This record gives sequence, C-alpha cells and structure tokens, in this order.
Amino acid sequence: MTELNRELLEQLIEGSAEPVFVARIDHPDWPVVLCNPAFSSLSDNAPVIDKPMADVFEHLVGRDLALEISETVRGGHETTIAVELGSREYLLVLRPLGPVGGETKYYAAYWRGAAGGSLAVDTEIQQALLKAKRRIRDLSRDDAVTGLLNSTTFLEVLNHDWAVASRENSSLALVAFTLNDFEAYVDVFGRHASDSCMRRVAQAIRRCLRRASDVAARIETADGDRLLVLSHSSDENAVNDFAARISAAVRELGLHHPRSRESRFVTVTYRTNVMAAGKGKVTAEDFLSTVVS
Repeated sequence: MTELNRELLEQLIEGSAEPVFVARIDHPDWPVVLCNPAFSSLSDNAPVIDKPMADVFEHLVGRDLALEISETVRGGHETTIAVELGSREYLLVLRPLGPVGGETKYYAAYWRGAAGGSLAVDTEIQQALLKAKRRIRDLSRDDAVTGLLNSTTFLEVLNHDWAVASRENSSLALVAFTLNDFEAYVDVFGRHASDSCMRRVAQAIRRCLRRASDVAARIETADGDRLLVLSHSSDENAVNDFAARISAAVRELGLHHPRSRESRFVTVTYRTNVMAAGKGKVTAEDFLSTVVS
C-alpha cells in the first residue's frame, strides 16, 4: 500500500459512521492494517491493528461464523451476512480490495446498520441466501463423510497459503492423523458405522482448532485416509501439544474398537512438521509429503 493510498484510505474510513476495518490477506494470519473509531467502539476499544483478521471476527461474532468468513476470504469472494452484535442487528459486508484483474491483497469489512437497530432488508432472506450459498459451496469443497475439506480443496488452500508464506519468509505447520487399525474397525462394524466413526473423529478435530484460519481436511493416500490440519504456526512445541490434545480428545470419545492393538477404543497417531516456506525449491506438495508419506 503506497503512502498516498494509505492516507486516502485512512481519511475515508476515519470519517465513516459505519464500523470499518481493512486486513491484508497476502500476509500470514491476515493482519488488520486499518480501522476506524466506529469499529473501535464496536469492539470495546480492544486493540486490533496487527491482530489476525480471523481472531478479530471470532471475538466479535463467534467461532462458527468466523470460520464461514475465513472461507469467504480464502475464496476471494464478496458477501453480505446478517449478524447481531449486542442489542443491534447489522449487515456485515466483506469485500476484496485490489486492482481489476489483479491479485487481491486486502479485504474490507464493514457493518451496515439502520436507526433503531432494524435492518433495511429482511434478515431472514439474508440468512436463507447465506445458507444456500454455503450449501452450493459445500457440495464441491467438503468431504461427504467428515464435513472437512476434501483433497482437492485442501490442496488449493495449501498451495495458496504456501505461496503467501513463501513471500513473507514465514512458516506453516501440518499435522496428519491416522486412525489406528481402522481397516479392522471396518471389518467388524461395516462401512456405515465406520463412516460415522470417521465423522465423529473429524468433529473432535474441528472442535480443537485454535483459530478460524486453521483448516482441517480428509485426504486419501495409498496407505489409507489421513485427517490433516494446516496452521500458520512456527512453534514446534505448540504444534506438538496441539496434536496431543486432539489425540486425547479422540480417545475420550470412547468409541469401542475390539480389534485395536493400541486400546479398546478408537485412537489416532499423528505426525507433525513445521517448515519455513520460501527456502530452496521445496513446494507445498513436498511439505505435505513429510507428514503423509
């Protein structure tokens, strides 16, 4: 962002009565780079500059909606979502910023409200449209069994985040989970029950995700299915602790597994790796192979 453009943007949003902030999405964690007094008031004057965009949204609107917003941003889409903050209702508008035909580097978020706290549009219609958009998107991006990202979508996200991390000389973390003796579980309980088991394990993983910018997926490999988590992290100890918490959460599900060599219940083992992107000729696929090979 040039100094001239920044000065003009600051003047524009400073004078706006609508809560506004701008985040830079070509940097890891999508840091907030601009916000106005109206937004500061909305967020109880909590500092947000340089904070991850996903964390700011999670604090304001909750984790589920923050996850939805993160997927919108990753896809480079523009959307409008009806939200309630305190005693007021707003329309949250998300809009990519960038040159026509060029790469989107920034995202603007602003809240539109009406006097008296009533929206100028029917929020039920907005929510119905949002659900329809989610359903259409989910049919192509989500794994049918687990509800996590499917292999194709995950690889797109991984390549995108790897490219961003390479430009910024930052790191990414991957964790790959394997259900222990899962073929034996299938032999005992059949495919339907096995899909249910896989889905519950995936839900346990999703509940443990720390940030809305973290993503989880199911991919198929020659050695069986893997459940993956991708995170913007450079702390190996923290990543290992995170993987261990998920392993414990799966064990605590208490899913009976009579042929497990590890336990009487369904358990997972995991492999982790934290890698600095942009060094040498290592690709995103090379990074992935370190935990799923």
